[in-house]
Amino acid sequence: MNGTGACITRKDRTILLDCAHPGFEAARIALADYAELVKSPAAYHTYRITPLSLWNAAASGHTAENIISSLKKLSRWGLPAELEQEIGELMSRYGSLELYAHTGDPRYIILRAIQPGLLDELEVNQSLQALGLRRHLPQESVCPAEQRGILKQELTRLGYPVLDYAGYREGQTLSLAWRGAEGLELGLEPGASFGLRDYQQEAVRMFRGIGGTGGSGVVVLPCGAGKTVVGLAVLEDLQCETLILTSSSTSVGQWRDELLRWTNLDANAVGEYTGEKREVRPVTVATYQILTFRRAKDGPFLHMNLFNERNWGLIIYDEVHLLPAPVFRATADIQATRRLGLTATLVREDGREGDVFSLIGPKCYDLPWKSLEKEGWIAAVDCIEMLIPMNSGLRSKYIYAGGKEQFRLAAGNPAKAAAAAKIIKSHAGAAVLVIGQYLDQLEQLAESLQAPLITGKTPQRERSQLYAAFNEGQLPVLVVSKVANFAVNLPDASVAIEVSGAFGSRQEEAQRLGRILRPKPGENKAYFYTLVSEDSREQDFALRRRLFLTEQGYDYAVRGVDTQEEAVL
Repeated sequence: MNGTGACITRKDRTILLDCAHPGFEAARIALADYAELVKSPAAYHTYRITPLSLWNAAASGHTAENIISSLKKLSRWGLPAELEQEIGELMSRYGSLELYAHTGDPRYIILRAIQPGLLDELEVNQSLQALGLRRHLPQESVCPAEQRGILKQELTRLGYPVLDYAGYREGQTLSLAWRGAEGLELGLEPGASFGLRDYQQEAVRMFRGIGGTGGSGVVVLPCGAGKTVVGLAVLEDLQCETLILTSSSTSVGQWRDELLRWTNLDANAVGEYTGEKREVRPVTVATYQILTFRRAKDGPFLHMNLFNERNWGLIIYDEVHLLPAPVFRATADIQATRRLGLTATLVREDGREGDVFSLIGPKCYDLPWKSLEKEGWIAAVDCIEMLIPMNSGLRSKYIYAGGKEQFRLAAGNPAKAAAAAKIIKSHAGAAVLVIGQYLDQLEQLAESLQAPLITGKTPQRERSQLYAAFNEGQLPVLVVSKVANFAVNLPDASVAIEVSGAFGSRQEEAQRLGRILRPKPGENKAYFYTLVSEDSREQDFALRRRLFLTEQGYDYAVRGVDTQEEAVL
């Protein structure tokens, strides 16, 4: 039966969203709860429902019934019966297995099933047998406690996510309180002095779970929305020694500054564990890079024992979408320690979102970026894709090059320098970041724009000085490589110009836009330009890069560099 819904829902779990439909925006918001955007051409956006998207929805409190009801309202030609049945079946798997501590023998954990038939199926699985899983009672199996993480990881891979109630160690007690009389309980309005915002309080509450029994999960908030504050609030709530893992030495310094600024912790209680320092303190902030350092390719990870250096009661994984594979393996061994993941996006280009789900925890809190923008907590951003022509010489090289070389030539188009200069001139007085992938291109841009350049080779002290000068308004333009993609606090940056990137990385695009999301004085507006060579493979990758931001409600205006023509994607 024909209807008027904005979506065409197919039995293969794909959904086409009509971009011209008057209900487009409401449908986009609804689909974001339980489906993933995979394509975003101008006419129809394609979403896909996956087991993981459904299980994250279940972890956030959605049921099969309300997801099916939502799809029926959105679907123009009804919901295929096969899909309705599949959604019900997949959602029923979430919660069908539960993990508990073995009260009689702490060397083991108990896997409990709602239906005994499920354990019949699992007990013959060879990978589970290899972990030591064996039947104990009709609806219970036991497994060695040290296999807790690997068991959860393997069961998720098999399609049966586990609710983990096996408990957490308390860790060494650490007494701390918020510094100053203002407190975090004030719930201050946007633009006022520091206070824990309503959504940050809710994120902490969701992480702690019903009755405060929770202890593993991921909080998803955009850059500039105060993810660090959520981490501090969980630490203050738990009152325990904590290990914080993050993406760079710059971020380590920022975490330390925030800890000392907003809590009464003494400076000697906060340690930095990086390539330059080796401080293990009651609260220790380390980089992923130092944890995965080894002298030889096949050698041991020399600093992975940091996970066991103290009796940590909480581990915070900042930018959890960047978690390296060796840290996943170490995390599988510490499932009795509470784990909080913080990220702007759960997207991983390596496809290991399932490992984040099983080893760090399911998504426990997520707030749409546009909701925060509406409340004034982050800046409104205009996204503009500028199409940059290639000159005849470059075009000739491009035509005869191979696929990867074509992308490299298009990304390094020298004409982007003039376009960047023109954009900077049009935003006189603004703090501008020029962000790119390729060092030779960035060196030429820095020279032509007469702006300093920060790359991976820039010493940490020099980086900090340049970031500080930029934040203080002494440097109007800063050219940065991918080292500035993550966890760099540049609150006054209001214009970002992306000249090149890592192929079709959705994660990178979201993080780069995040550099300019912090609230701005006045109209609270920022501008994100991405420079793309016209009629090139770079345009194809640009479409993929913007998928996550499109899912969050950002439209890209596409402009020619020398024309007034514009289209909105």
